[in-house]
Amino acid sequence: MTTRQHSSFPRQFARTQRFSLGAPRSFTVASDGSRVVFIRSVSGTDREGGLWVLDLDDHPTTVGPEGAFRERPVADPRALLGNSQEQLSTAELARRERSRDGSAGIVGYAVDGRVELAAFALSGRLFTAELRTGASRELPVRGPVIDPRPSPDGKLVAYVSGGALRVVGSDGGGDRALAEPSPEEAGDGGEAGAGGVSYGSAEYIAAESMGRDRGYWWAPESDRLLVARVDDRAVRRWWIADPARPDRDPRRVAYPSAGTANAEVRLFLVPVGGGARTEVVWDRDAYPYLARVHWSAAGAPLLLVQARDQRTQRCLTVDTGSGETRTVHVDEDPIWLELFPAVPAWTPRGQLVRISDEGGARVLKVGDRALTGAGLQVRAVLGIGDEDVLVATAAGAGAEEPELGEVHVHRVGERGVERISEGPGVHTAVGSGPVTVLISARPGVPGTEYAVLRDGKRVATIASYAERPVLTARPRLVAAGERSIPCAVLLPTGYERSRGPLPVLMDPYGGPRARKAVAAHDAHLTSQWFADQGFAVVVADGRGTPGPNPAWEKAVAGDFGVVLDDQIAALHALAGDFPLDLGRVAIRGWSFGGFLAAMAVLRRPDVFHAAVAGAPATDQRLYDTHYTERYLGHPDEHPEVYAANSLVTDEGLSGAAEPARPLMIVHGFADDNVVIAHSLRLSSALLAAGRPHEVLPLSGVTHMTPQEEVAENLLHLQVDFLRRSLGIGRAAS
Repeated sequence: MTTRQHSSFPRQFARTQRFSLGAPRSFTVASDGSRVVFIRSVSGTDREGGLWVLDLDDHPTTVGPEGAFRERPVADPRALLGNSQEQLSTAELARRERSRDGSAGIVGYAVDGRVELAAFALSGRLFTAELRTGASRELPVRGPVIDPRPSPDGKLVAYVSGGALRVVGSDGGGDRALAEPSPEEAGDGGEAGAGGVSYGSAEYIAAESMGRDRGYWWAPESDRLLVARVDDRAVRRWWIADPARPDRDPRRVAYPSAGTANAEVRLFLVPVGGGARTEVVWDRDAYPYLARVHWSAAGAPLLLVQARDQRTQRCLTVDTGSGETRTVHVDEDPIWLELFPAVPAWTPRGQLVRISDEGGARVLKVGDRALTGAGLQVRAVLGIGDEDVLVATAAGAGAEEPELGEVHVHRVGERGVERISEGPGVHTAVGSGPVTVLISARPGVPGTEYAVLRDGKRVATIASYAERPVLTARPRLVAAGERSIPCAVLLPTGYERSRGPLPVLMDPYGGPRARKAVAAHDAHLTSQWFADQGFAVVVADGRGTPGPNPAWEKAVAGDFGVVLDDQIAALHALAGDFPLDLGRVAIRGWSFGGFLAAMAVLRRPDVFHAAVAGAPATDQRLYDTHYTERYLGHPDEHPEVYAANSLVTDEGLSGAAEPARPLMIVHGFADDNVVIAHSLRLSSALLAAGRPHEVLPLSGVTHMTPQEEVAENLLHLQVDFLRRSLGIGRAAS
């Protein structure tokens, strides 16, 4: 690899937003198989997402082994906005931060029941696009607009603005409020999270930790909506300031930190044509979390409500006349209950679809029957059809042949289980009716492939304009140690064993809900770049990460120290097979990985000799209720658990051992997820204990670090710090 390539990867990585720009995303498949809708920008460095359609009813424009159907743009943000600069409201910026979306232009959309009309917001304005004709128009409504969604019949568009849920005709007429806070309720702007009452938006923890990013749902008949009312007034107020710009007011947010009050969430049936709204009634004291809502023509509305300790949850149906609810299923778990996307839901025939932890496995259940077993660990429901359910799975503890780092797509039904993804990789899909979009990232192959299947046969490929990386990742996926910890090991390009052992860089996330040692090329690009700077890079997914069974994930309950144990176990197990210099071991990570990195050098300096801790959650009492209490319980009931799992308490720092190792702490001042107080408190505790460390504050930077200059230079600064701390020179090209 040339010096130019070594130096250009950080620039390319930042410029392409981690190679996400230009790649198609946010797919919708029409149930009749006529079209696929998606968002894509026009190049691998263009942030402006446009709305596209792949027509599958057309004859192929060219004849080939799989045909070539026409892709056409239906909404171009530059044409729609003209020369106007995109302006985003505070609420929209917060919504994008929750979804970790750093792109621009069209970043989301919703469609009607026949996938003929799309609605989306641009710069706080409301637009629609006719998906058959490609005609786009702006609707004159009150803004700024958030989360517009057409009614199933396509005649209306609902949207959120100023904390109110509003509706307008798809022809632009009849704009009106359906539910809005009173002036006394509105608080600071009437948006969810601003310290008041709002309608139609997800509260902070729903969007950040529950995976529910919306707050209203259309009835199949288009005559009414289920609307969430969020009251943040009891939630503690925090202030997010930018000290580099003292002329600007700090931003006020309602942040429910562990052990404190959550937002109050209620649900109402609101008629479109006017008249009284009806409250949906359930035991909100026992089940305060509204985790999921599903409303389809297959049955009554479904709610999933959860107890605050997340050990009990109820699936409820709603009587749309009275608002009364009836329990159709109860889940209980002594540790915690995981939430999954798209379920519970009805099949078209009215059977309940859910994912359940049973018999040591995570299985798909339709009605009362488990349709998968211990050989598959079900990760998500991707689509529900008349005869079968599309699911994403990984190899379970009962699998005959473990598939390291792989995720596959299966069709599951009464007739059995059929894999539709082929070859090693990380696969997912979006399906409806006869058509499925299969999305495949593979080892050894840069980029992602987007194949369109009709009745299981490939008929088209959706183009990706993402840039090709300037380097090639060469991870070796292995299972390490007695626990068979999934790992990826990356050595410098062209490395020869005769050169001797290499300094080690552990590069984990290590925490719940995310894996890094995956069978996909681009997932390892940054690790490969670090390897090419002269390191043996080890990525280990220990207990707590998504694993072969629920017990693997739940091993961290009450004790995040388990994840550090597994990093050490993996490191030592791999040393016998790879050229690892155990006298020079560093670790880096972001978010949970940053917490893990800081914990590593503080508690095990005998193993780790330097660390870079990015946006670390060091004080568990400062993180949100739903996430933190799931793993550590309520802090008032388990104060000793919080003390032991934090790095800033006397108990947490008491585990700090000698010698003191170099530690760089990196954090953005604008981070409203893991607020900078985590790093400031850690730095203060370290200073009080006389332990040397470095702090790199990032002005105006959020948790996802979207700025190109920051993303690029952070890589260089980390390498320089690690070389200096481990006493090594620059890598040869």
